[in-house]
Amino acid sequence: MADAPTTISTEPDVPRPPRNGLDRYFSISARGSSVQREVRGGLATFFTMAYIVVLNPLIVGTAPDAGGQVLGVPTVAAATALVAGVLTILMGVVGRYPFAIAAGLGINAFLAFGIASQMDWADAMGLVVLEGLVITVLVLTGFRTAVFHAIPAQLKTAISVGIGLFIALIGFVDAGFVRTPAGAAVPLELGVGGNLQGWPTTVFVVGLLLTAVLVARRVKGAILLGIVGTTLLAVLVEAFADVGPRVGADGATDPVGWSLVVPQLPEQLFSAPDLSLLGRFSLFGSFAEVGVVAALLLVFTLMLADFFDTMGTVVGVGAEAGLLDERGRLPGVDRVLLVDSVAAVAGGAGSTSSNTTYIESAAGVGEGARTGLASVVTGVLFLLAMFFTPLVQVVPFEAATPALVIVGFLMITQVRTIDFTDFTIAIPAFLTIVVMPFTYSITNGIGAGFVSYAVIQAVSGRARTVHPLLWLVAGLFVVYFAIAPIEALLGVV
Repeated sequence: MADAPTTISTEPDVPRPPRNGLDRYFSISARGSSVQREVRGGLATFFTMAYIVVLNPLIVGTAPDAGGQVLGVPTVAAATALVAGVLTILMGVVGRYPFAIAAGLGINAFLAFGIASQMDWADAMGLVVLEGLVITVLVLTGFRTAVFHAIPAQLKTAISVGIGLFIALIGFVDAGFVRTPAGAAVPLELGVGGNLQGWPTTVFVVGLLLTAVLVARRVKGAILLGIVGTTLLAVLVEAFADVGPRVGADGATDPVGWSLVVPQLPEQLFSAPDLSLLGRFSLFGSFAEVGVVAALLLVFTLMLADFFDTMGTVVGVGAEAGLLDERGRLPGVDRVLLVDSVAAVAGGAGSTSSNTTYIESAAGVGEGARTGLASVVTGVLFLLAMFFTPLVQVVPFEAATPALVIVGFLMITQVRTIDFTDFTIAIPAFLTIVVMPFTYSITNGIGAGFVSYAVIQAVSGRARTVHPLLWLVAGLFVVYFAIAPIEALLGVV
């Protein structure tokens, strides 16, 4: 198991007797935390992932289905906040760990552009509900938990490290510090044309240095203070420099503009949510639209991505919080996985895309959160965001992403516990770590690690040391990676 990570808070992480019923239920003192730390952690997690209330509607709410119909940005925004709020609170109360839930990025894009384009939105959301129901059954039968426990401890550590690199890259890319150059020979470059330009990038750099200093000096609330302080700076910069968005309403682009949210104080703070999308799904309509085989392959793809994205997040964030036991297991993980599975169903039923556990939860853990109380705080803030969407849009990527970079650093420190002298585990661990950020997918990284681990162990004469479930999962990942030729072989377009 990875050594307990260095936390930002100066309060000791030592178990104490419970003070009251709330303390006892959430094991706050038992995990060496406090109500203040849980509240700070819940706030930090919300501010690092509040962007989903803005971004998910731009992906799911604007993409046309096969009939040219769109769901609409305001309605998807309201549903996104509602489902995230309810399920995150449920994770806190039932799962009792500091994990937050919202519409999954990557999955929502696949749903919008890879599935809804073949059918109407109700049928597409029905596939998400089916996928969630299948995963829920796998949890209730103990299969998902058994797979979680079958992963070797050092591969779990590699998953944590890979997620650390991944969320750091997400932070750099979302802030525009790292970009994909147009027509260049390299896939990524620094800023614009290899140079740092524009006020938004300046705000990000200042925010990153501010957060790093606060963390290095072990200031209480360092990450949250960094987000709030950088947001205030961003609002001032926009007020005086009038930077504007990177992509305007007319489609015109400004490479030195704000990447998603322009940090302006809204003219109104309150907006009534439109929840008309709730329940608008057809469970089996897709089977008639694209055929049984094609529909089942789509469900399989959604399920595998959802299944292992969550598993990687739980391992990584749990390890960062020092919540894993000596065997690298999270006590009570079945509760966490059950809520996450129900979240997938709720996401489809709410027309927001599959909801899943977020790696941004690590921001709250970095702030000291150790229990489900932090998730309750985050969930309540999401519910409030339904009514205060204009206020949520004040925080730009450039102010929230420095927290992701710093938390990525904290998670990467666990790499020291991997035995790199044993190549049979070191190579799969390495592939797990690098494939995640390089392919922008937790699932791909886990798959690369599992398949390579099984193959190397077998060739090395250690096939019997590989857990049977790991062999099964490795085989499923082979199908996952080869899904395109399989579809071609079966005649699925």
